[in-house]
Amino acid sequence: MHGALCINNTAQAQVTLVKDGRPKACIVIEQPTAVDTAAARMLNKFVERISGTTLPLSPGPRKGMAAVMLGRSAATVGEDGYEITCRPGELSVSTGGGKGRLYGVCTLLERYMGVDYWAKDAYTLMPNRTITLPQFSLADSPAFRFRQTFSYSNNDPDYEAWFRLEHQDQIFAGDLWVHTFNRILPASVYGKSHPEYYSFINGQRRPGDHSQWCLSNPELFELVCHKVDSIFKAHPGMKMISISQNDGNNTYCQCPECKKVDEYEGSPSGSLIRFLNKLAARFPDKEFSTLAYLYSMHPPKHVKPLKNVNIMLCDIDCKREVPLTDNASGRDFVKALEGWARISDNIFIWDYGINFDNMVTPFPNFHILQKNLALFKKNHATMVFEQVNGQRGTDFAEMRAYMLAKLMWNPDQDADLLMREFLYGYYGAAAPYLYKYQNLLQGALLASGTPLWIYDSPVSHKNGMLNHKLMRTYAEIFDKAEAAVGDDSTLLGRVQMARLPIQYSELEIARTENGNDREAMARKVEDFRMKAARYGVTQLNERNNTVEDYCRLYTTRFLPHANTNKAAGAKVIWISKPEPRYQPIAEKALTDGLYGGASYVESWVGWEGRDADFILDMGSLKTFSSVSADFLLQSGAWVLLPKSVAYSYSSDNKTYHSLGSYNFEEDRSGQIKFVPAEVKSEQPVEARYIRVQVKTIGLCPAWHYGVGFPAWFFIDEVEAK
Repeated sequence: MHGALCINNTAQAQVTLVKDGRPKACIVIEQPTAVDTAAARMLNKFVERISGTTLPLSPGPRKGMAAVMLGRSAATVGEDGYEITCRPGELSVSTGGGKGRLYGVCTLLERYMGVDYWAKDAYTLMPNRTITLPQFSLADSPAFRFRQTFSYSNNDPDYEAWFRLEHQDQIFAGDLWVHTFNRILPASVYGKSHPEYYSFINGQRRPGDHSQWCLSNPELFELVCHKVDSIFKAHPGMKMISISQNDGNNTYCQCPECKKVDEYEGSPSGSLIRFLNKLAARFPDKEFSTLAYLYSMHPPKHVKPLKNVNIMLCDIDCKREVPLTDNASGRDFVKALEGWARISDNIFIWDYGINFDNMVTPFPNFHILQKNLALFKKNHATMVFEQVNGQRGTDFAEMRAYMLAKLMWNPDQDADLLMREFLYGYYGAAAPYLYKYQNLLQGALLASGTPLWIYDSPVSHKNGMLNHKLMRTYAEIFDKAEAAVGDDSTLLGRVQMARLPIQYSELEIARTENGNDREAMARKVEDFRMKAARYGVTQLNERNNTVEDYCRLYTTRFLPHANTNKAAGAKVIWISKPEPRYQPIAEKALTDGLYGGASYVESWVGWEGRDADFILDMGSLKTFSSVSADFLLQSGAWVLLPKSVAYSYSSDNKTYHSLGSYNFEEDRSGQIKFVPAEVKSEQPVEARYIRVQVKTIGLCPAWHYGVGFPAWFFIDEVEAK
């Protein structure tokens, strides 16, 4: 444990809490606080589960009983820290503030009473009608003053206390803690009457839900001050608030005044920090947190944040196959981190560690967790939020949350030891196989040289850590793991849920390949659907796409079927080519009979802010009566539906006749969708060439993250039938 000193001498006198199922100690709280009460409740809950009885509560020591003292202060530990001393007749848990006494009780239960907590409602202990404690002394304090993981287990209060986790609404007034510009000054209220409050982008003011503020506007500053004052008055006792940019990249104001500041400061964070410093000076008894995120990640050259300005630094664009110090994207973040550390010792790290587009897929980043957290601590971070696994079924979600919680308290621990502790505690006899699986997966990732990204597709790794030979090996390992716990339904369920990412990856890779057995794949889809339902795994990504919808779509969209596309394998003649990064696959992907999935990183062909125009040469005259193209909607990645698509046909590639056009309706849904755009002719037509012309919407609209910037659209299969 971080800074822990433990003296355990069992030869000396012991404190007996329970003997033969009867209490021999009382819990003493002289002036109860909410934390003391919670600590007493936690201690008694597990004393009863171990021994069958509870310890009485008392305002003072009782004759003939040992005393468990829960009310003293400790000068040697900081906020949330604790001291535990056990000497003849007395066990004392004291604190330097915060929730230290509660955390001290959890440490007592874990280290000296044999209780281990693993995940939501999942703990282990050894029943014993007698509980005795040795003489010892222990003190500890956390490495970070705020620690949070985005885990489904957090709605178990005992789990949250056990792992010393906090929640933003406990410290941020009004739960205003990230992307707050539009919550404080909604564009729906102020956008029309005061467009000057919002970003100047590409030649005009662009109010919108995700537009930023014009931070050089003095009238806006005074209005924000008024709003902030009202928020703090509505939440007495709270001292912190986030004044932070809306989600979206490069949407900061570029009016002459803001641009002048940002150019001088060398970063768009210049205007932001100047604005926050003015707020911090206006409210010196409050703390103001702001994002250093995407366009504002790098610090300004000249202005320094005041002491009560908290920098919430985000590493969203970094790859995760190696520690942040070891690849180009990570080193750019480290440069920003070190820059902020030179001018601030009040840094909040927002770290990302899971695949948001495909959460139920392998994400072997366990080997980098300790090194990254140690890096954060070294560079003045005092608060950490790990956005990793909010849903059941996310790759080894329980282990990732366990390891991160332990490391956020003390980043000097051995991560491999933590992994093995968890695997053996949570998976029982299956642990050796799952440990082997993790090591094999990690080694294959590193050997492949393929980056690990938070918007990855399993398809990106089908020639690396998820190649066919390795997938067969993983299946054999999981077969052995399941067999090892086959007589324990709880452990078997945990292993089968841990296997879902491999099953999902197999389905995703199979849909990109021809020649698969339709009936065999249908059985695998049903097995995945059934197991996910059994274990409460409902979502596949942060866009709320469900397992049920995926399995339904798989059977109708992805399973091998007779290819009736007359344009299959057609040669593409470009009039307006896609973006360069998609050109290598474009000529094949548009007519290969394989449909793109939820990630635009494979199979899809994209254009950014431009129209698409191309011709398919089918090689000879073909008869057909409909043409369709498949489009992707993934608004969170700036992938929107275009304005329209028009189809025409020709026999000689000179004279074209219109088949018709399809107009898209605006869709503001956050879900990932596949949208077919089909046009039918009343009578069959005969042609060799099909021309496809797509009209872009141009710029992202006011409601979108990318307001004022070019929108993408993506096409996959074009079919003539």
